[in-house]
Amino acid sequence: MLFSALSSPIPPPSGTLINFRRRQHRLFQRVSACGGVNGVGGVGEGGGEVVEYTPWLVVGLGNPGSKYHGTRHNLCYLQVGFEMIDKISKREGIVLNTIQSKALIGIGSIGEVPVLLAKPQAYMSYSGESVGPLAAYYGVPLRHILLVYDEMSLANGVLKLQPRGGQGGHHNGVKSVITCLNERRQFPRLCIGIGNPPGKMDMKAFLLQKFSPIERKQVDATLEEGAEAVRSLVLNGFCDRITRFNLAQKYKYHRV
Repeated sequence: MLFSALSSPIPPPSGTLINFRRRQHRLFQRVSACGGVNGVGGVGEGGGEVVEYTPWLVVGLGNPGSKYHGTRHNLCYLQVGFEMIDKISKREGIVLNTIQSKALIGIGSIGEVPVLLAKPQAYMSYSGESVGPLAAYYGVPLRHILLVYDEMSLANGVLKLQPRGGQGGHHNGVKSVITCLNERRQFPRLCIGIGNPPGKMDMKAFLLQKFSPIERKQVDATLEEGAEAVRSLVLNGFCDRITRFNLAQKYKYHRV
């Protein structure tokens, strides 16, 4: 079995932030007079202040397998979390080329901040089995675990970026992540609106439905906006820019 060798938990090594960098043979440091929102200052060999950035883990929820994949024009609702990771990967040049903890991962940076992208390869209901071990191994704090997933309470193509959220509602992937994080739910979420099932349509049937051409166009634009929002979050944290982003999303399809 593909993941049998990776099923046992990996203990977090000492100096996880340093090991994070060593694993990629890259140094995510800069000499600066201040640490910034994601930086921790220290004195370097030259006497200047060395800023060490806290890594981010960005996880897109989806279902693997040919049943859920297709061309650009026939992807289903359950794949939007994976699509967002693919968009960020392309924009930031972070290659997804390694399997670890039942997930396809890529390690790189956004600006100078180290970032780990992940697409869990177990089914949605077991997504937490990737998120928990990856966060522990790379020393990512709860506040820097960004979960990206579909949300039926938002209209199709509407995004919402928040510093924390609830128990997951109908979403089994979110519930799994919370369970594997020892019931802690104070982690950031990027929700991608897919709308509610029309009429009395079964929810599972709706989630496996393909996007219409109009919906597909909306989702494509949303992925671009989402990737830019993630970049802003990683570099600046939950600042006024994110507040304005959420407000603009709330009214993006309203016409006066």
